[in-house]
Amino acid sequence: MLMALREVTFDDVCAAGGRIAEHIHRTPVLTSELLDQIAGAHLFFKCENFQKTGSFKIRGATNAVLSLSEEDARHGVVTHSSGNHAAALARAAQRRGIPAWIVMPSNAPAVKKAAVEAYGGQISECEPTLAARESTAQELLRRTGAQMIHPYDNRNVIAGQGTAAMELLEDVADLDFILAPVSGGGLLSGTAIAAKAMNPKIRVIGCEPKNADDAFRSMASGKLEPAAKAQTIADGLRATLCPLTFSILRDRVDQIETVTEDEIVSAMRALWGRLKIVVEPSGAVAAGPALLGRFGAAKCARVGIILSGGNVDLSQLPF
Repeated sequence: MLMALREVTFDDVCAAGGRIAEHIHRTPVLTSELLDQIAGAHLFFKCENFQKTGSFKIRGATNAVLSLSEEDARHGVVTHSSGNHAAALARAAQRRGIPAWIVMPSNAPAVKKAAVEAYGGQISECEPTLAARESTAQELLRRTGAQMIHPYDNRNVIAGQGTAAMELLEDVADLDFILAPVSGGGLLSGTAIAAKAMNPKIRVIGCEPKNADDAFRSMASGKLEPAAKAQTIADGLRATLCPLTFSILRDRVDQIETVTEDEIVSAMRALWGRLKIVVEPSGAVAAGPALLGRFGAAKCARVGIILSGGNVDLSQLPF
């Protein structure tokens, strides 16, 4: 696809920022002296759990929907997603007045399915495999004539996701590190594009569950690696990189850090208990390496952390 071959630039991120500004929140950056002591570094948490629809995904979905021409938009949009992108796309489509058909795996959290329906999205369930998601989406595309808005294999989605890091670096100068979770790579790609453009010396760190470590393995081997077979409580981080995101990560991301399931829970507890905010497991993954002290060796390091979302089923907490 030509879209997958075109470079995503910082100019794209800046344009996305202007396009979506009136449709999203500029989320706050929180700090905690106690968490700084635990980490041995100065931590700055970009709270996308306070974002509209409860996650950063509204940024990319809104940019993609608003970038469609009237002709392309008139039949609506289709996507497949385990939850956060699904809700974000449903809301973005609702705001533009077009339909949204959403393919969700049967094991997607009930709270995320409810959010999609609340925004007017029409859900088609499928088996919890990537192949099933893609085939169901293709059938919807054939039936509706709608436009596919992929969760991460889309230039406009990546540019929109990069606006979170852009805002963080506008609010907090001279970060030494910026951490973001990685799954399909849309957020980390956008983060890396924005961060390296605004501060070439910053180190961009992707954070991933050890049970879903395809990005870690792909960066190590230099080729796309298949998804891990193990399950993770970070349900939003079960996707795999695509050629577009992998190419961006190889060029701009400095390393991938992994965390165990117990470490994810520990990070959640620390964020809930000390920042007094609701963060979902996928969002806590980005905080895990810092809270484990992995950046404390860099004296007085300033670490930006993108807490990607707060959509968690309170009846299914892992602690």
